[in-house]
Amino acid sequence: MSELLELTEKIISDKLGENITVIDMRGVNPFTDYFVIATARNIRHAAGLADDVVKEAQKNGYEVRTQEGSDGSTWILIDLKDVIVHIFTEEARAQYKLENLWSDQPITHFEETK
Repeated sequence: MSELLELTEKIISDKLGENITVIDMRGVNPFTDYFVIATARNIRHAAGLADDVVKEAQKNGYEVRTQEGSDGSTWILIDLKDVIVHIFTEEARAQYKLENLWSDQPITHFEETK
């Protein structure tokens, strides 16, 4: 597992993101290695999670290629090259069902070790 993936999972977990799921895209996507999908409690929480992911990634020397979605969005995408982060509100996650779209790929659920 990549350091960037571990960092991303930890940031989201520490900031109380929920149902953190990782889809291994290495076999099907030449642009990224992993999708990280997480649920935020509400729109403000989603924006805060996104801000923290971007800030910590940059602080640790990772390039943030783009961010789609902004304050008020129910789905925020952050492209960190090897990891693409999808932060959803619960309703948006249920609507878009990204895990179902990629269900033929290896999927793991983040379990924080204490």
